[in-house]
Amino acid sequence: MAPYGNDANNGSKTQPLATLTGARNAIRLLKNSPSFKSQAIWVIVEDGVYVMKEPLLLLPEDSGTAEYPIVYKAAKGAHPIFSGGKKISGFVENENGLWEAKIHEAAYYKWRFDQLYVNNKRATLARTPNSGFIKIDTVIQQIWKKGSSKVPEKAQQSIFFNKENFSLISEINNEALPKVRFKAFHKWDFTLRHIEAINIDSLMVVTSGKGMKPWNPLKKGRRLFFENYKAALDTVGEWFLDDKGVLFYKPLEGQSIETTEIIAPVLENLVTISGNALKNEYVENIEFKGLTFKHCHYRIPPTGFEPNQAAAKLSAAIKVEGAKNIKIANGEISQIGQHAVWFGKGSSNSSIENTYIHDVGGGGVYLGDFKPLEGKQHTHHITVKNNIIQSGGREFPAAVGIWVGHSSDNTVLHNDIANFYYTGISVGWVWGYKPSLAKRNTISYNHIHHIGWDLLSDMAGIYTLGASEGTVVEHNVIHDVHAYSYGGWGMYADEGSTGITFKNNLVYNTKTGGFQQNYGKDNIVQNNILAFAKKYQLQCTVPEAHKSFSFTNNIIIFNEGMVAKGAWDKVNAEIDSNLYWNTSKKEYNFNNHTFKQWQSRGFDKNSLIANPYFKDAQNFNFKFKKTSTYKKIGFKPFDFSKAGVYGDKHWVEKAKLSQSITEAFKLAVEKNMKMNIKR
Repeated sequence: MAPYGNDANNGSKTQPLATLTGARNAIRLLKNSPSFKSQAIWVIVEDGVYVMKEPLLLLPEDSGTAEYPIVYKAAKGAHPIFSGGKKISGFVENENGLWEAKIHEAAYYKWRFDQLYVNNKRATLARTPNSGFIKIDTVIQQIWKKGSSKVPEKAQQSIFFNKENFSLISEINNEALPKVRFKAFHKWDFTLRHIEAINIDSLMVVTSGKGMKPWNPLKKGRRLFFENYKAALDTVGEWFLDDKGVLFYKPLEGQSIETTEIIAPVLENLVTISGNALKNEYVENIEFKGLTFKHCHYRIPPTGFEPNQAAAKLSAAIKVEGAKNIKIANGEISQIGQHAVWFGKGSSNSSIENTYIHDVGGGGVYLGDFKPLEGKQHTHHITVKNNIIQSGGREFPAAVGIWVGHSSDNTVLHNDIANFYYTGISVGWVWGYKPSLAKRNTISYNHIHHIGWDLLSDMAGIYTLGASEGTVVEHNVIHDVHAYSYGGWGMYADEGSTGITFKNNLVYNTKTGGFQQNYGKDNIVQNNILAFAKKYQLQCTVPEAHKSFSFTNNIIIFNEGMVAKGAWDKVNAEIDSNLYWNTSKKEYNFNNHTFKQWQSRGFDKNSLIANPYFKDAQNFNFKFKKTSTYKKIGFKPFDFSKAGVYGDKHWVEKAKLSQSITEAFKLAVEKNMKMNIKR
């Protein structure tokens, strides 16, 4: 293949093909030829940009074999890019300093797009306010159709604001109203809705859709912003597409029309691998090596996007179902409106490795289904290894780096996951003790950091749900995890988490603890280092009659906040042989008990308050300079330097977040903690 190729060619080096679909069709012809003998087939992709007019669809007939796979591979030294977007040209600068271009397809065929990329970066859809949020004063809901679930099937919400906040949207007129929408942030959820009416006298906007979730509604104090109307196009880097098909962009300082590339995404899917597991019609033995996929659109429907944990109901740029032995390696996926990759129902024995996933509207890699599909449709044995998955949730902030739903026997190993707004890795998809298919998953040697910011709450570096017997979370390094209000844990065993082992993990710089269990059964938390949480080092929420967890041989070091907070006075847990150390030399508050009172409740009988003698804990060097103390609690040192990606120097360096991101995160944390004190 080559950018100058033609799908009418024969596919040789001198007569290359032009598209992935053309290559697929050529392979079909080759395999159906009477003279064809089984052999490996390589599609060699030359350097350049390939603008995709349609997604690549691979069906069972496009399979290779275990001995002779079909490989779509970058040529030696090449970095080919497959774009699902359209380059927008013809800009002129108007009298207001805005760039504008009339797009023929938008003007005459009503083509619309909800993301835009300028010079290889996601641009901001015109919004108000430009930074920060508008806070809700009151919400009144009118239920139109209750339905059978706890969430009303149809309802209308009237959202009220105070005068100061409402003044920010006073420029929205009736002509702009049909396009205007808001994005609201509440606990762990996110709501995106169009508005139907605005009442200046009542300081109110009206929207409708599903009813609010009783356990997580929009209410007083929740934050939102409005977007997608021209009056909001008032700061550099913003854009807006009007009803006449004119695209407006307010350029950044130093940008010129002649040297700026502006791309709008068109395709909503770039690669679909679609077999039928129920009929034993699998797509098998296909590999992608060294390919870059960019500019995949997510079209926001008129109904908006209802609250949905982990944004699990989005689709993905690369969607795999009914497939075995699919391999994605050494490539890149970026500038995506939704999730990057999803190994869905009926997928197994497949992998994604050494892939750079960044600037995605949704999440990174999703495994399994949010429904418990058993038998042939069950997703299992997927390997997610040595990938860089960063800067996600740009459009849907509840998305996660790696999501494991009803899926088992997966290996999530040596990934770097950073700069997400909700959670790094999420495992399990059952709330409580209902049957779960998320079993025997291994989450090891991952580096998870700069998660949460100050946007959503009730989240963690690693988050688990439901019965996951045999699942092991070990040798991970988790740090800089924060939340808007409550939450911001390193490891979070949420509702019904059962049979999970958390061991040999290093967790530091969290908001509310290195470990939290809401409720669950027979979890093991052993031989971890939990350091420098801001409010509490440990939390548990719901006591139950059965044994909830064991917490043994751990080192807890801190300089502020409580040691433990929550339902510790009633919880059924084994807590012993731990080491606690407050570097500030202040009190040790165990859920409003002294250490002796804590011990009198049956906890930590063989534990110590003592210096663990780290080399330089204040600067996060948790290697030991003495062995005498930690040996007393049976702690066994582990090599946390192995967490994260590995390989050549360039790959390891690529995983490091820019200083601008880490500094912005630090400032967001500081600002949020000051607000917490005020609240």
